[in-house]
Amino acid sequence: MTEHHRSELTTAGMGRAPNRAMLRAVGFLDEDFSRPMIGVASLFSDITPCNAHLDRLARKGIEGIRSAGGVPQIFGAPTASDGIMMGHQGMRYSLVSREVIADSIEVVAGGMNHDGILAFGGCDKNMPGCVMAMARMNIPSIFVYGGSILPGIGPEGEDIDIVSIFEAVGRQQAGKLDAAGVHRVECESCPGAGSCGGMYTANTMSSAIEAMGLSLPYDASNPAVSAAKERESFQAGQALVRLIERNIRPRDIITRQSLENAYTLVLALGGSTNAILHLMAIAYEAEVPWTLEDFDRLGAKVPHLADLKPGGRFVMNDLHRVGGTPAVLKALLEAGFLHGDCITVTGKTLAENLKDIPSVYKRKQAVVHPLDTPMHPTGHIVILRGNLAPEGAVAKVAGLKQRQITGPARVFEGEEACFAAIEKRQIKPGDVVVIRGEGPVGGPGMREMLSVTAALVGQGLGESIGLITDGRFSGGTHGLVVGHVAPEAWVGGPIALVHEGDRVTIDAERKLLQLHVDDSELERRRQAWRKPAPRVARGVLAKYAHCVKSASLGAVTS
Repeated sequence: MTEHHRSELTTAGMGRAPNRAMLRAVGFLDEDFSRPMIGVASLFSDITPCNAHLDRLARKGIEGIRSAGGVPQIFGAPTASDGIMMGHQGMRYSLVSREVIADSIEVVAGGMNHDGILAFGGCDKNMPGCVMAMARMNIPSIFVYGGSILPGIGPEGEDIDIVSIFEAVGRQQAGKLDAAGVHRVECESCPGAGSCGGMYTANTMSSAIEAMGLSLPYDASNPAVSAAKERESFQAGQALVRLIERNIRPRDIITRQSLENAYTLVLALGGSTNAILHLMAIAYEAEVPWTLEDFDRLGAKVPHLADLKPGGRFVMNDLHRVGGTPAVLKALLEAGFLHGDCITVTGKTLAENLKDIPSVYKRKQAVVHPLDTPMHPTGHIVILRGNLAPEGAVAKVAGLKQRQITGPARVFEGEEACFAAIEKRQIKPGDVVVIRGEGPVGGPGMREMLSVTAALVGQGLGESIGLITDGRFSGGTHGLVVGHVAPEAWVGGPIALVHEGDRVTIDAERKLLQLHVDDSELERRRQAWRKPAPRVARGVLAKYAHCVKSASLGAVTS
């Protein structure tokens, strides 16, 4: 290839002879210095099943790059397991890892002057972290999702997954399951490699990224352990070289229209509330204007269609069987919900990619409801406001019969205090649980609360209580739960002023989060409030707390 490459800053000219000498030591030949040099970011790790197979997929990507005339350079980026960090202080590192991943990829691709980035990720923060780096660097890039895990087989032959074992713990606490029963579910919940199987955060974000156009068709729904995923990884390497030739960059792909496409698919599939944080962060890095109002605007018109866990019956493997993500995108395109003219990493528009793909409605299936009989006529994620959340809060109401509650506040300073109360069966129907001090600054790190919510569901309280936090929720959470409350307690937000027994209303229909205390009393409490000392004084968590912005802005750092 003779056209100018960014990597020539590293390799071209007499002054770069020492650079070339080092690259020859890792396998470069004379002709390689005139080819595009591509960074392959592999988030392989045997810490978690989500990422345990990514080394194999990354090697397939490398083969694809070589076959198309590029020169691959593989490097690692850190990952941490949301599922394993859940329920203890380790979860403070989860959202932080999104920023660390983005920074790590920027450091390597920026330092090496790579001409493109091919990134392989599996666990929840891998997807947004990789795409944030791509948007920040704005060099031709493709993301490859490691794919979803297959379902496990439960004691009665039913499909089970990671949320099944979290809920089994709650059932054991309620006396509905013995320790041996918990052990059986524990041993079968995760049968191999791949990300958590329901429409939790990993599958939500991979679906959003595919709809946005930054991964190949079927990327989100091809199973982790499949020849299709390996073929796709090879083809992604080839496609990236073509992107470099055409100079199609992430900011050509990430636009207001493609972000609307991404969130439209999230709404249709019943995806995780974490999509709010991550899509805002991606928009921030791409310098695309995007606010909470944009999410609410789309939520008012896009129906919730897919009967997927945690609010429904099926998992991503079931969606794969009935045509996968492209089949759903085709149905949404035909119904007028998508911008078909958005360019994608194939070099074609979304509509061109879907041209020969049949709609999910062309086959007999029960995973995706018809447009005229949806799971719910509007979106399952709702932005709430009120005197408890002046900057906004996020509720997920998928599968709920009851979308409103007014009850007494049960106030807890942190997740552990709340979980201890749940273990003692101290939460009763009608309560509104308030967990505070878990925001981006206060946590620090904005922990997910799956252990809490799953235990409540396991005790049979999922539909009879409300839960409010300035932290966030796993994509596996369901129930009348409200997260991302902003401003957070640690910076003096109104959630810091709630007292035990105060009446609180969560109303998803009216988009309201209200504390029933008069303004004069709230002002008295505000004057008496004192800012707490930071929980962490040194290290990455302290740096994060110093730099992070509000959840209402995507918890980005600057």
